[in-house]
Amino acid sequence: MTDLILHHYDTSNYSEKVRLALGYKSLAWNSVTIPSVAPKPDLQALTGGYRRAPVLQIGADVYCDTRMIFTALERFKPEPELFPEGLQALAHAVAHWAETQLFRPIALYVSGSNPADFPMSLQADRAKMRGVAPPSAEDLSRAAARSAPLVRAQLHLVEGMLADGRAWALGSRTSSADFAIYHALWFIAERTGKLKFELDPFDRIRAWMGRMAEFGHGERRPMAPASALEIAGSSTPRPLGRSEPFAEDPPLGALVRIQAEDYGKESVEGELALIDRQEIGIKRTDKNLGEVVVHFPRLGYRMRAI
Repeated sequence: MTDLILHHYDTSNYSEKVRLALGYKSLAWNSVTIPSVAPKPDLQALTGGYRRAPVLQIGADVYCDTRMIFTALERFKPEPELFPEGLQALAHAVAHWAETQLFRPIALYVSGSNPADFPMSLQADRAKMRGVAPPSAEDLSRAAARSAPLVRAQLHLVEGMLADGRAWALGSRTSSADFAIYHALWFIAERTGKLKFELDPFDRIRAWMGRMAEFGHGERRPMAPASALEIAGSSTPRPLGRSEPFAEDPPLGALVRIQAEDYGKESVEGELALIDRQEIGIKRTDKNLGEVVVHFPRLGYRMRAI
């Protein structure tokens, strides 16, 4: 089974990043809508515990984190490129900034300024993912006020990237950096729309966002969660590439535990089946699904031998 299955929900900015990449590559894909808050039993049955959105499934291969998903999409359809030749390292660096220093204050500003669109149940779920106490309405308001200046300062940086008239963040070619920056600004412009005025002074950003939005989402087809699990159970993981471990890594075949470094730290356990500079593949044998390989990016995740 080689169909693309995206497990996501509509208001997820990271899911929007991937949906737009699917449109950029003109791909058809199956859409499995998952809950925005825990519990997520169908998703976690597939991943072995990981619960963050989105997750890409191709048969019995499961790709977690948008960085790993972008790598999988590039393998699935190399053109047009998400990682153009000569821009890979810079694209990764810009994407890391966009998804940490840029997005975090945006998330606090937008969610703290729009209590009607971000109910306390959602706020409590996100606090639990970060291992902190649920915030009060006053906590959210203060965080929004602290974050607004950080957002505005970085909007000037994005506008500056485009100041020389370039069409895309890194020059004349679209790259993964564009999608990473866009997903953060989409949270301002489209998640609720109430703070869209913050983008009004930035003509280049708004024109660039218009170009990005034109990619669309590709061909989206609804799929029930049970159907996705059935596909995983009736499929075989793809042949794994050659591993290139560092000396300090656990050996292939070792039982390992992997979890995100920042938030949503539910762990996934299984056999280390693949490891190189960019990717970790964990083989799991599930009583209902059979053999599944769950793929993670190397950076941003902790792996320990059990």
